[in-house]
Amino acid sequence: MPRVVVFDEFGGPEVMRVVEEPVVEPAAGEVRVRMEAFAVNPIDRMMRSGTSPAPVPLPHARLGVEGTGVLDALGPGTTGLKIGDPVVLTAVPDPSARGSYAEYTTVPASRVVARPAGLGITEAAAVWVAYSTAYGALVEKAGMRPGDHVLITAASGGVGRAAMQIARQIGAVPIAVTRHTARRDELLAAGAAAVVATDHADIAEAVGRHTGGAGADIVLDLVMGPGQQDLLKAARPGGTLVAAGFLDPRPAPFPGGPPLTVFGYRSFEHTLDAVAVKRMAAFLNAGLRLGALRPAVDDKAFSLDDVVEAHRHLEKGLHAGKKIVVTVS
Repeated sequence: MPRVVVFDEFGGPEVMRVVEEPVVEPAAGEVRVRMEAFAVNPIDRMMRSGTSPAPVPLPHARLGVEGTGVLDALGPGTTGLKIGDPVVLTAVPDPSARGSYAEYTTVPASRVVARPAGLGITEAAAVWVAYSTAYGALVEKAGMRPGDHVLITAASGGVGRAAMQIARQIGAVPIAVTRHTARRDELLAAGAAAVVATDHADIAEAVGRHTGGAGADIVLDLVMGPGQQDLLKAARPGGTLVAAGFLDPRPAPFPGGPPLTVFGYRSFEHTLDAVAVKRMAAFLNAGLRLGALRPAVDDKAFSLDDVVEAHRHLEKGLHAGKKIVVTVS
């Protein structure tokens, strides 16, 4: 029988186990995907540890919001797709019930798109969540335009790297924020026009230098917490802050300082909108074709039997901000 990763209690990576379960037939309007690979995301760790913002019902919970595979079966009424199509999952609305950490999963037919041409399986498994989140926050929500100075926190992570590439593709100017000066060269190589390292620089002062004193037009906050106050000081009056992360669980004080437009953002806001997904997929395909976009994947290989080690790799930070991918077949 097909294998799937489940957990019955919250805790460290060791709570996960691989079990066998019967294959599920897709319901009306659904598709079944034979998974080839999936990516490990921070939300997976939060679900597994019991710190997810959304409740996770136990026992026998599942994981996984991202991955790629081949259509294996179509439910009644499903049109426009055919068995054998290689696809990328664009959203798994109920990952605790049918996540992507499995040999097979079923999702609504509207939650898959054709796998972009020219991407290998590991890159395809890691491309959607980071790029759709960054695109949704910067383009759909903040209305990023050419010439905008865009301040990006957690720039070494998957979404941060995607945001820098997307800003470049639009013609905006990405300014990366990192805690460590040692990551400056790495971030410049990843697409940053400038890097602000908070272990040696004041954010507002540094951003002022890089923007001719104007401040950032858009701030993409992928961390949250009290540090958001420093980002607000770096924004220009009338600019936009998009709070799209949750890496710092501490409360973020109500934004003060210069007048700003402030948005909260979660990727499902657009990935559950078929029209927005069509725009996202078109932008992603164009960027990949031109070479402007390319996901960064960790070099270490993991199989489904190695899923516990993959999560340990994530928790120890050994991936250096690159996506961890687990191959299924």
